[in-house]
Amino acid sequence: MSAFVWLAALFAAYCVWRGLQQNHRRLSLPPGPKGLPIIGNLKDMTLTGLWFPAQKWAQQFGDLVYLNVFGQGLLFVNSYEAAVDLLEKRGAIYSDKPKMVMAGELCGCENMVRHHFTASPGSDRFADADIGLTPYGDRLRRQRKLMLQALGANRIHSYHPLLEIQTHNLLQGILESPDQSQSIIRRYTGGLTLLIVYGYRVLSNTDRLLEMADEGLELLSNRIAAAGIVWIVDLFPPLKHLPLWFPGAQFKRDAAVWKGKMEALVNEPYDFTKQQMRQGTGVDCYVSMLLDDAALESKDQSVDNQRDFDIRWTANSLYAASFDTTISTLWHFFYEMIQHPEILAKAQKEIDAVVGTSRLPTFSDRPNMPYINAIVLETLRISSPVPLGLPRRITEDNVYKNMFIPKGTLVFGNNYNMVRDPKVYPNPDVFNPERFLEEVDEQTAKMRDVRNYVFGFGRRRCPGLFMIDSSLWIAIASMIAAFDIGKAVDEFGNTIEPEVIYDNSVFTTPKPFKYDIRPRSAQAVSVIRSAKGLSD
Repeated sequence: MSAFVWLAALFAAYCVWRGLQQNHRRLSLPPGPKGLPIIGNLKDMTLTGLWFPAQKWAQQFGDLVYLNVFGQGLLFVNSYEAAVDLLEKRGAIYSDKPKMVMAGELCGCENMVRHHFTASPGSDRFADADIGLTPYGDRLRRQRKLMLQALGANRIHSYHPLLEIQTHNLLQGILESPDQSQSIIRRYTGGLTLLIVYGYRVLSNTDRLLEMADEGLELLSNRIAAAGIVWIVDLFPPLKHLPLWFPGAQFKRDAAVWKGKMEALVNEPYDFTKQQMRQGTGVDCYVSMLLDDAALESKDQSVDNQRDFDIRWTANSLYAASFDTTISTLWHFFYEMIQHPEILAKAQKEIDAVVGTSRLPTFSDRPNMPYINAIVLETLRISSPVPLGLPRRITEDNVYKNMFIPKGTLVFGNNYNMVRDPKVYPNPDVFNPERFLEEVDEQTAKMRDVRNYVFGFGRRRCPGLFMIDSSLWIAIASMIAAFDIGKAVDEFGNTIEPEVIYDNSVFTTPKPFKYDIRPRSAQAVSVIRSAKGLSD
């Protein structure tokens, strides 16, 4: 081919590229609230409950809403159709994670995995994982494979005995100290995850590992990676080289302290499991299963450094995601049972018919209790535990429905708005489990399956749904079977109306509220006390 032909081809390619660039510039950004010079929409970003203004923006502007903070684009994807089109069908460019200097480099969270779950059990749509602060690439795919290996449908049954035992412990704690049920539920949530992930038994509200994990998650959700907080070092990365003593470098001094706490949260529970395995006293759990599998795959029965690294970090991140998702959902469950005693009574009637009153529910009862399943789904819908998902970063310019989305934009899946779409969920602000029991066609059933929304989209899905789904079901079914739940009364006999107040920037975890919880009968007391717990 002559040099002239080569030059002509290059010139043509250049013209096409220039045309595309000019066309992008002619297209408008998605609509959104008007910002201010320089700071953009900084004042629109709230530190808690960002999903509330995001829902209003969705109602005002539509499927896509675009904001910017100091020039950093933020895109809120507000409909299921747009989420599928962008986050699934175009997942190759919508699956990266933002490079967060403060959280990643300075606080040591760059390897952290955060999970989202979607679809229904048995579906092949569980094939992906959300590695929250891990860039999309070989490491993410490697870690995703590990989680599928340990948490897939063919292995979830092996965790059921641990889930049942931990739930019995929850019931026994509430029975003995109903006034402390809030701290007991928090201990249950953290202890359940420590048991499932690390085989570690929490027997006290003041357990050291439990307190360490609680502090670490609080730092991560409300300080290090809180929605609405913009770290100056993320906007100007060279500032990470400032010495600790330098004026204005408080963020570096904070990060040095937080990094130590996050490293302890990653390493100490993991090292505990490895020590227990060496001593022959380990319990089957996520970490031990993966370490055993790795040893079997190796000729000398050793675990290489890369596999050890991946197991260590996925375990830590599984703990983080499971804790927040479970506790958010359970707090909303209590609130809705308080507000809807008729739903609680109907659920108790179903359990009594299937299980009887001489034992507690087990996983073998689940297929025969559709109303309990519906309550779990409706609680997930109302709570929407991670309402905006975790941010993704688009890796190249993109156009969607004649709207230009620039490379580098951070993208949030606004599932809080999606599960309140009145076309899919009539009267969406009403807690109504019956909506999941209606006979509908396959397409409508898919649209109504809340698990297709609340736990993420596309290449960053997580196989952990089976675990979260199972833990929520056994806890909710067991508490309905064992207790009556109602409004609390103050010392003057006045009813205390519960109120949901959020103080978390990432998860819909309400502040604790007062309620009354007591065993349904003397028979229930006997059944709870005789159930096998952690100390047995």
